[in-house]
Amino acid sequence: MTERAWPAGVATAIGSMPGVDPVEAAAVVFGELPDFPHMPELPARGVGADTIGRTAALLVDLAVEVVPSGYRMTGRPGHDHRRALDLLRWDLDAVQQARENAGSPPVLKIQLAGPWTLGAGIELARGHRVLTDRGALRDVTASLLDGLVQHVEELTTRIGAPIVVQLDEPSLPAVLGGRLPTPSGYGNVPAVPEPEVRELLTTTIDRIGGLTGQPVVVHCCAPRPPIGLLRSAGAGGVAFDVSQLSEAPAALLDEIGETWDSGTSLFLGLVPATNSAKAPSLKDLAMPALNLVDRLGFNRSILAEQAVPTPACGLAGATNEWMRRALALSRDLGKAFLEPPENW
Repeated sequence: MTERAWPAGVATAIGSMPGVDPVEAAAVVFGELPDFPHMPELPARGVGADTIGRTAALLVDLAVEVVPSGYRMTGRPGHDHRRALDLLRWDLDAVQQARENAGSPPVLKIQLAGPWTLGAGIELARGHRVLTDRGALRDVTASLLDGLVQHVEELTTRIGAPIVVQLDEPSLPAVLGGRLPTPSGYGNVPAVPEPEVRELLTTTIDRIGGLTGQPVVVHCCAPRPPIGLLRSAGAGGVAFDVSQLSEAPAALLDEIGETWDSGTSLFLGLVPATNSAKAPSLKDLAMPALNLVDRLGFNRSILAEQAVPTPACGLAGATNEWMRRALALSRDLGKAFLEPPENW
């Protein structure tokens, strides 16, 4: 599903933001990104507020607990799981309050860990990563999708807008490359073959698209994101950090061109996630996108039609001042893609 669910010339953000106040974060997002806001994530709140903990809070009939090595599956919900649920409910209330103050947006984006990153980030009871047991990985993914049904229904009722789901897959290159360490730290989990990775992603994306009726965005901010794989798995949008393309091989650029050719949108991470010494101009920020389009031989109008500018990655490490500035710059880039300044 690749039909665009968001207006042309809009911007959004990846998900995480600084601070611990969900009401303030949601108000800022709805104020700075009124046409494509996202549900903020505030990892500074600690356990249960990070990507893995927030996603695990959606699991149905499964639960996690925190152990010294991270998150682990457990037989019944305990304090850690209930805390993640409470944080998620507070975030729902905050987004609803922002909507009541700012009005319903054309679309709202939410984020959760994709199946391979979730399977890499949670351990089984015996200490191995969930993804090492393909049956357990399928069970966890099915549980997540069941919980997502309830989550999307509640958000749709509260916000009154279509919901776009973003799957965060930062661990995907390590999964494909066999670079995830084992619990002992003395070895790595064997690489997962690309067809197997694609199959689970395709199933997940298809299920989510059927649930929301909207394209599914997949985000990977790791170096050399597998853009072609994500497109072939059915992603309606692929989000990545454009600065990672500075020394990209020709094959990756070909994948980007094929992705645009297929009608898939690219969520281009163009605005630094943390403040830089020199305040960038809008043209400076846009140049990597303009150069990419020119190099691939597309008309620059494709940036208005099939691109959404974003910060390079999450903004959890930014100051409050830069976070607001980064969202505003992303919004201004979207407008400039739609109506380019004369000096571009």
